[in-house]
Parts: sequence; structure tokens; C-alpha cells
Amino acid sequence: MKTLVIAEKPSVAQDIVRALTPVTGAFDKHDDYFENERYVVTSAVGHLVEIQAPEAYDVKRGKWSFAHLPVIPPHFDLKPVDKTKTRLNAVVRQAKRKDVNALINACDAGREGELIFRLIDQYAGGGQPLGKPVKRLWLQSMTPQAIRDGFDNLRTDQQMQGLADAARSRSEADWLVGINGTRAMTAFNSRDGGFFLTTVGRVQTPTLAVVVEREEQIRKHIARDYWEVHASFLAEAGQYTGKWFSPGWKKDPDDADKRADRVWTQAEAQAIADAVQGKACTVTEESKPSTQASPLLFDLTSLQREANGKFGFSAKTTLSLAQSLYERHKALTYPRTDSRYLPEDYLKVARDTFQMLAGGEQRHLAPYARQALEQGYVKPTRRIFDNSKVSDHFAIIPTLQEPGQLSDAERKLYDLVVRRFMAVFFPSAEYQITTRITTASHEGQPYNFQSNGKVLVKPGWLAIYGKEADDEMEKKEGESSKSLVPVKPGEVVHNDGVDMKALRTRPPARYSEATLLGAMEGAGKWIDDDELREAMQEKGLGTPATRAATIEGLITEKYILREGRELIPTAKAFQLMTLLRGLQVEELSRPELTGDWEYKLAQMEHGQLSREAFMHDIAAMTERIVKKAKEYDRDTVPGDYATLATPCPHCGGVVKENYRRYACTGADGASAGCGFSFTKTPAGRTFSVEEAEQFVRDHKIGPLEGFRSKAGWPFVAELALVKDEETGNYKLEFDFGDDAKAEQTGEIVDLSGEPSVGPCPKCGAPVKAFGKSYVCEKSVPTAAQPVPSCDFKSGQVILQQPVEPEQMHKLLTEGKTDLLDKFVSMRTRRAFKARLVWSAEESKVNFEFEPREGGRKFPPRKTAAATKKVAARAGGTSAGASKDAKPAAAKKTAAKKAAAPKAAKAPRAGTLKPSPALAAVIGEGPFGRGEVMKLLWDYIKANNLQDPSDKRTIRADDKLRPIFGADSVGMFKLAGIAGGHLTS
Repeated sequence: MKTLVIAEKPSVAQDIVRALTPVTGAFDKHDDYFENERYVVTSAVGHLVEIQAPEAYDVKRGKWSFAHLPVIPPHFDLKPVDKTKTRLNAVVRQAKRKDVNALINACDAGREGELIFRLIDQYAGGGQPLGKPVKRLWLQSMTPQAIRDGFDNLRTDQQMQGLADAARSRSEADWLVGINGTRAMTAFNSRDGGFFLTTVGRVQTPTLAVVVEREEQIRKHIARDYWEVHASFLAEAGQYTGKWFSPGWKKDPDDADKRADRVWTQAEAQAIADAVQGKACTVTEESKPSTQASPLLFDLTSLQREANGKFGFSAKTTLSLAQSLYERHKALTYPRTDSRYLPEDYLKVARDTFQMLAGGEQRHLAPYARQALEQGYVKPTRRIFDNSKVSDHFAIIPTLQEPGQLSDAERKLYDLVVRRFMAVFFPSAEYQITTRITTASHEGQPYNFQSNGKVLVKPGWLAIYGKEADDEMEKKEGESSKSLVPVKPGEVVHNDGVDMKALRTRPPARYSEATLLGAMEGAGKWIDDDELREAMQEKGLGTPATRAATIEGLITEKYILREGRELIPTAKAFQLMTLLRGLQVEELSRPELTGDWEYKLAQMEHGQLSREAFMHDIAAMTERIVKKAKEYDRDTVPGDYATLATPCPHCGGVVKENYRRYACTGADGASAGCGFSFTKTPAGRTFSVEEAEQFVRDHKIGPLEGFRSKAGWPFVAELALVKDEETGNYKLEFDFGDDAKAEQTGEIVDLSGEPSVGPCPKCGAPVKAFGKSYVCEKSVPTAAQPVPSCDFKSGQVILQQPVEPEQMHKLLTEGKTDLLDKFVSMRTRRAFKARLVWSAEESKVNFEFEPREGGRKFPPRKTAAATKKVAARAGGTSAGASKDAKPAAAKKTAAKKAAAPKAAKAPRAGTLKPSPALAAVIGEGPFGRGEVMKLLWDYIKANNLQDPSDKRTIRADDKLRPIFGADSVGMFKLAGIAGGHLTS
């Protein structure tokens, strides 16, 4: 009988096999597992199974109403994660083998690792665990000896029960709060009709609250004038500058704008300037040495913050790049980690990594790697090696695998990690810091000016950063990285100029992804309760692996806009915060909820709280949230609402915002008004106050994006305030343009006075501007042709890019426009450049992108769905494509079949002779270079030597090992290695 070992990732399974081979015998490699006489080793790829409500409790979107809430199922069913079904089936197949009588959970050492294994076991057993004995492998280090020690000290299933209960409880609680909260808030907001999706979640909503609260501070900030007084002083050795400050100043907790060097009236600033003007001054100074150690190793959050600050990478992009460097290139360790330390037995691995860097392709860093080895910098220290600070995974560091061909972005991120890894072993940077106080006296009153100097004495770890060292130096406020001219003891200096700088206070900065990630990581600091704050100390909001997805989710749901590096909350975000406060369910927007859960889950892990008690509390909280929303019966939700400056278009009264609408409140701003109002969220899109102001002032606005039909499809439209003939008041209407009206009504259109911008690419008739589009004259009902016979139409504005008549003329006559640079993506809201091109094959207008510098020559191939989306945004129609593109494609296929096959080229005689090692694999030759590679690949495929978990890795057998000089190599290095074994 055998024991099945289930790891969380293929790379860990391989590490386990390598560690066990010397003590349990060699393993045979199969497609999805390794096997020897004692063990079968396989792996998941993260979560393979997820929880779902039983069918009877699964409320579809069309039934999202209070009648179906709350949804609290008595148990949860399981379903495979779609993307990893094949891997799940492979793992389950091994678990069910009759010769497998025990299981070892070798998933990552933590709550999520426990959950991954338990759900697989339950799924394999058809809803119940398989019933085979389970042991737990608990690893915090992946060295072979640590793995062997782990197998010698397996934990029992009973020992892990508390962690398993906590893992399941956290997962189910997130589902209950997320599903019920989202459906309750959506039902509340959709009471007036339509479908206004309002998502909430334990991590997502507190994160959004952080951004909204910062924006509220910015909006409430009132800029105040203040002055700084700067003076220059002349000493024997030269000139230096100083800034006035008040030495007795103390921080005001109620006024963050107050500083020791700020003066709040011009008269006071002038008095200081007059008092010091031309005076002889005394000098005191203090110089002291200072050191600065390198920052700690990267965890995922700190890497995401650094990459966002240095390169502008989003958190999602950084995670994707790090994952590629880990999975594809094998160049970095596992990136989804929250630890900044290494296991204590990793000293040898660190030295080996420095050896690799010293002799590798990172030539700009190799001298520093050699210096570290020669000077003995790589040594044990608690600042780097500390088991107590390693959780499921350790810090992100380079592996012993030299990366091959990297993209520019991958290269930047790899370089960032390598430099940080090297820097942490180097000595601290040493400075000489000088603080100089220059004092002038006037009528017995001293006036003090401070000057700071900071001189780098020994660069230490900063040497690794070269010209970028200044970016790595910690510059405290008012601190200069330059030295001051010397002043002799007792020397009197003279003021030779004073400059009063008039400034204004600034509001706090908006969050960038870097600063928001930091806020999520440190969210526990804002909690007043000591126990809850302690529970969240190591957790924060979300995990390093999910924070990027949380931010992207807020952007996708239109709660946040990304403009440059700033994250700006939308009107929809403010409306959600107003709703949660008004319904008195603020716990959904506070990190205290996570703190409370973490505190209780920690108790559960230690057997001090039952799973049943915790889930009972979660169900009660869920019921309360739904009840608050369901029973709220007032007309509006209390909140901080705006008053528009533009008067009511019907009666001239005051227009005010409430929770659902902008409404007239009469001339006094406090009565029922004339009845004029319009919804804040037409078709699921929330007006900002600025947009509402413009709408009432101009009686129209747009085109705006972000609307959704009742079926959930996004669309773009203009809005208009029009007189309602029945009521005599104004009402909001969508305005899709005259062309859309003509399509709907069949009303005859006269385009005879419009100039043509070019021939229709479908039928040759003139194309003219009409409504918000350019249309073929035969695509609208005219007196000459009441029934349209063509369907060509393209927008005059596409993704916020105006398409001028000259550009449309170029498109129609030359097939493409010039490069236009004001398109704005609906998904990312980022501007991009493209040409509009006519595709005869697809019968629609598409985008054509410029080749990227140093990147792909062409943009990614569009899927059919993506092509339809582009055409729809461009105002093209898929109807024409369906009629015209198919015959064209059929002709193309027929032409290909009819084409005569090309004659094969005669092979060119080769002149290259392989080394004895290579000849043992491909023969004696001579060969051409292409023939060598073909024969080598034939051998690799015939012997199944591509790693199944990563086809880009070639595993060496006994014949290839002398050629490779290693147990495995990347496929992109194959040609270079083979070249080294060839002579002409």
C-alpha cells in the first residue's frame, strides 16, 4: 500500500520528490504524479474546488429581490474551479486508487493550504471526506533536509482540526456576507426599477471606504495661506541657506497643517525678515554619524508598492510579472507571500544564489555579488533569517536558475528583486549628518534658522543602486543630501539676503496603488479595540495574493477610477458609503469586521471557540444586514448631500441631491418644490455632482459611457432634459441621436444638403454626417429610397475620440485614418493610440495599433467576441459581417485548397560536427544547425523529457546531462547550449 502526498503547487511536489529520493528510492515520473514503492506525489495548482450554495438556495440574478433574502444554506456544496478541472480529476484519480491507503496534506503551511486540501478530500469523497487516514506535512523551509525532517515529524489530523475549521469558516463567512450584502444593497438600489448592481464584501468595501474617506478629506480641505522665511548667510568659507523655525513649537493634534517653520500672517513673516536683514549671526551646530540599513526583503505587497512607485506598474501587473518569473522562468521564488524573511536553514541557498549572480548574465551586478562573497557579507542574521517570521511562504528572492529571454517589464522586476536581495546582506550606508542653527537677534528677540547637511561617507548597500542611490536614501523633511560649507567655532556669519515664500496648504494626496496597498496592509492600526488590533496585526485587509484583485475589482465595478497613478472614488462609491451609514450597517465598511473575524478564527485554531458558534454569529449578522435594508421605509437615506448652483429649469427653485434623485425643493430650498426631479442613476450609471450641475445648466450632457441596459449590456448615450407634454415639467430622456430615431420610426430623412465624406465601403453610395454618426445614404429612409438597403454606420465620437470628417474621408478612400491619440478604454479608462481601419473581410471598422517598441510587432489576435466588441464601439454592425464575411472566408479557404503545393527545398549540406556527448544523442554528422536542433527535439519528444507542468523546461536524462551540465534547462537556452557542442 502507498501514501498519496498532495502538494499545493507542482514546484513543491518536485522539491518533495527530490528530497525523498535519497531515503525512499527513485520516483517514476508520470504525466500528473511521481511514484515509487512507498509514495505517490501529486499537486494542486492553488484552489481546485470552491464552495457553492445548494441548488435550492442558488438565487439567479433575475430574482435578486428581498423576497429571496437572506440566503443562509444549511450546508455548502462543492464545485470544481473551471480553469483547473483537469488537474482536479487527476488528483482525485490518485486519491481514489485502491492501493493508496493514506493521505498526506503537503499544501502550504497556513489556513488556505489547509482549506485547499480539505475541499479536495471532500470532493473526492462525493461530499464527505474519503475516510482515508490523513497526516499533515508542515513546512516553512523548502531545503531537502527541512522536507525530510517534516516527513519525520508529520502532524496528526486531529492536531490540524482547529485550523481546518477556521479555514472553512472564513470561506463560508465571506460567501454569506458577500452574497447577501451584495444582493440586499442591489435590491435596495433597484427599488425604482432597473438593475443597479451594488457589490459589497468584507475586504472590498473597507478598502473602498479608505479611498472615499481620503477623498472626503480632500474635498473638505480649505486651503490656507502661510509663509516660510528663507535666509542666506555668508561665512568665511562661503554661503549657505537656512529656514526660520520656532524652537518651542509643539504639534497641534487638532490642526495637522501647523508646522514649526510656518508663519500664518504676512505681517509676522515680514517682521522676521526685517529682524534678520543684514544682521550678524551666531552659529551652533551638531554633527553626528548616522547609518541606514537596506530595506527588508520583498514580500508581495512591498514589491507591488515599489514597482508602482518606480515603474508605474499596477498591483495586478506586478503580480502577473512575478508569477511569470516564478512559473515560466523559474527565476524567482513563490511571489504570493506576506513574509519578508527567509528560513534559518537558507544560508547555504543564499550563498549559492550569490555564486550564481557572481558568474551569471547580470553583469552590472556581478561585481557586487563577488564582493559580498569575498568580504563574507552572507552570514546568519535575524534581520534576514528568522523562522518565527516565516508564515506559509518566505520572502521573494531570486532562485538559482539564471533567467533566459525576459520581456522589458519582466527584466525590470527581476532586477528590482535581485538588487534588494543583494542589498539586504551588504553593510549599512554611513552618513555624516550636520544640523546647524543660525541665530540673529533683534531687540533682544532671537530668530533661529535651521540648515541641514547629509554627506554619504560609505555607500554600503547603496553602491548596488549606483545612480539610483538617491531614490533609495531616506530623506527626512528638510534634510539635504549635500554638505554645508564649514563654519569655524565661534565664527560670526552675516545675513546677505532674505526670501519670504508665500505658500498654501495642500489637502492630503490621493491614494496611488502603492499607498493603498500599504493602507490595506496596515489597516489594523486604525482599530481602537486592543484585541482586534492585535488580531489584525499580521493580516491587514486581504492577503498579498488578493489585494491586487481587490483593487482591480473596485475599478471594474466603477467604484474607483484610475487616472495616471491616482485612484479616485466615483459617485457610485460615495453613494454606497452613504447607504451603509444610513442603514446603520457600517461594519461592512470597517476593518474592525476583519479584526473581529481574525480574533475569533485565531481562537478557533486553538480550540477556544467552536465552528458552530462562529457561523451562528455570522448568520445572525447576515440576517441583520438584510433586515436593515428590507425594512428601511424612509424616502431618502441620511447623508452629506449637494445643493446645485443652477436653479430648477421649471420654476427657478433650489435643486438638491437626495439619496436617489436630484429634486426641486422650492425657492426656499426646504419645501416640496414644483415636482421637477431626475434619477441619480439612469441605467445603472451614477451622476457625479459636476455632471448633474452641467445637465441642469445645459439641458443635455454626453456622450457618456457606463450605462447598462436591463439585459446588462453596456452602452453609450447622451442625456437630455425635455419638456413632458403631459405634466408640463421637465424629464430626463436618453438621446441616441437622429440616426437612431430614424432607424426606430422609419421617418423620412433629407440628407441632400449634407456633403459626402467619401464612398460607402459596402455599396459605394455617399457617406454623410447624420445625428451622432457617419451613415451611408442608403442606410436611412430617404425620399429616393424609403426602405434602407445598406447598414454602414460609424460613430462621430468613438471611445471619447472625435472622428473629424477629414479622418472619415481617409478611412473611406484609403482604408485607414491617421494615428489618433485620444481613445479612452472603457475597461481601464486609460488613453491609447490607434488607427481606425476598414476590414473588408469582417465588413466593419476596427482598431489598428502601432507596433510596440521592443515588444510584439503586432497586437494580440482578437477573439471573435473581442472583434464584435470593437466593432460595436466603433459604430460598426455585425449584420454586415455575418452576410459578407462568410463568403469571403469560404473563397479564401477554397483558394488555399486549390493552390498547388510548394516544392520542397533541397536540404543544404551541413558542415558542423557535434561533440562526442552530442553525437551520442543525434549521431556523428556533419549537420546543418537547423538539422541539429530538429534531431535534438526529436530525441526530447521521443523520450518525453519536457516537464509536464512547464513545457518550456527540458529535463535531462543520462545522455543529455553531459550536454546540459544541469538536471534541466529552459527551452530557449537549448540552441545556445547545442551551439557550444558544435565545431565547423
